[in-house]
Amino acid sequence: MNVFLSIDLGAGSGRVIAGLSDSKTLKLEEVHRFDNPGTDLPGGSFWNIVGLFREIQEGLRIAGERYGDQVVAIGIDTWGVDFGLLDGQGRLLGMVHQYRDPRHEGMPEVMHELMPEAEIYRHTGITTNFYNSSLQLLAEKQRDSPALQHADQLLFIPDLLGYWLSGRKAVERTIASTSQLVDPATGDWAWEVIEALGLPKGIFGEIVPPGTVLGSLRDEVRRVTGLGEVPVVASACHDTAAAVAGIPLEGENQPWLSSGTWSIMGLETREPIRTPESFAARCCNELGVDGTVRFLKNISGLWIIQECRRQWQIEGEELSYGEMTRLADEADAFTAFIDPDHADFAAPGDMPARIREFCRRTGQPVPESKGQVLRVATESLALKYRVTLEAFRQLSGRDFNRLSVGGGGIQNTSLVQATADACGVEILAGPVEATSCGNLIVQMMATGHLSDLPAGRRLIRDSFDFASYSPRDTGAWDTAAERFEALL
Repeated sequence: MNVFLSIDLGAGSGRVIAGLSDSKTLKLEEVHRFDNPGTDLPGGSFWNIVGLFREIQEGLRIAGERYGDQVVAIGIDTWGVDFGLLDGQGRLLGMVHQYRDPRHEGMPEVMHELMPEAEIYRHTGITTNFYNSSLQLLAEKQRDSPALQHADQLLFIPDLLGYWLSGRKAVERTIASTSQLVDPATGDWAWEVIEALGLPKGIFGEIVPPGTVLGSLRDEVRRVTGLGEVPVVASACHDTAAAVAGIPLEGENQPWLSSGTWSIMGLETREPIRTPESFAARCCNELGVDGTVRFLKNISGLWIIQECRRQWQIEGEELSYGEMTRLADEADAFTAFIDPDHADFAAPGDMPARIREFCRRTGQPVPESKGQVLRVATESLALKYRVTLEAFRQLSGRDFNRLSVGGGGIQNTSLVQATADACGVEILAGPVEATSCGNLIVQMMATGHLSDLPAGRRLIRDSFDFASYSPRDTGAWDTAAERFEALL
């Protein structure tokens, strides 16, 4: 069995996953897991990027001990938009900010004075969201940031880590497309937008397609990890791009949902959709594997439920996700709703209190028990999926009777069933490790062990279990949807 190593970093934890494959089956083994906490300091919120690299090297060391020369390739995927700035000698300039850093505040207004949002959308296919790289860079420019003034190159998080592993500086296309600075039709930088914002053009370097082999591990990394001259692949470096590649879709324009801390729903298409209607619906065009476009909409996702759990931990009660699911199932249905994407829920904090305050402010019954808070959050997420899926029906002119869902969120079976009920479609759930699967099959394509994306998806379909959920009691959900849409 050949071994491919997927380094999968999320906005809370990271893992090194080994994919063992003979190109007919794929088996996953977790090699190393570690936390990825952000830290608030004077001057902003930051990632511990050096600590992450140290953990990655530890994971590779363990993999080297376990698999030896079976290791064929290594690939990294992470969350989108965040970046580091390097000087002309390849040195990191300053610490790496988190996308939830408050420096973005006020930047949308500044940016839209320089170029109207509709014009930016025409160039990039991306609507303005608080986390966009464009806003972070504009904030650095407004601050006269020394790092930006002295920067020679911008690298997104997986690009930076890939550079430290291989020694090659390159920007992978799927991660670049999250920035609001890339043209989804050409895959190149949206130079008109960059110029309008007054950003230094010289920092925007080579963009490479997913599956590019960056080079072998640097000598220093080989010494630390015990691995040989293993190639480092710029896989589908954006975790959502990897997740979509890892969901066994059949045919074009099929809806998918990547369910995790963020929920991202979309269609896999061949061309970007940049119509006035898609702009009004706040849909974005990010780039995928094998020349595909991810026409999508970001939804808050399990972030709200995770923050509820964290708050209750602070208060001294440790609840497992299984216990939280049971509490939600036992609570009354359809008592109140929230908009998961409301600004009230965007930042870390006391999420149960925010949910109660939102319900109070909107004249709804206030959920008091933990189970009721979780039920409100779960049903609201499912109904937001319904609204989004209906928008995709209208924008694409197609009807859908199935939604393919992958990612860790499918372990919340209550949410998956609620999604089937709310959307009135069959849910095909799997795999849980969609992101790592997508990362791995792109590595296999890059090293000649798979022919193309459809072959990779067949490998995933043949290797993992999938669950089907049929809609139930759709009439009650139709009534609930009317209340929810009125609230929006």
